[in-house]
Amino acid sequence: MSGLSNNAHAADLVALEAYAARAGAAMACVYSSSAEFDAALIAERRAAGVYGPRRHRRHWLATVAGIAAGLTVIILLIV
Repeated sequence: MSGLSNNAHAADLVALEAYAARAGAAMACVYSSSAEFDAALIAERRAAGVYGPRRHRRHWLATVAGIAAGLTVIILLIV
């Protein structure tokens, strides 16, 4: 009877190892490093608009407004 019990324990052990291997594979990360994960997270958040509008437009508009104001002053001084 004890021989049957050892076989059952061996089968349970093999099954447990197989479950552990599958669980480890299921928890595997698709990113090779934390830097890659952070970059993907930031890109996803930017796409979702978490960080707000890009500030390049604001700088560009300020530059255009400054040039327009400068040209207006020059034209007014000439006329």
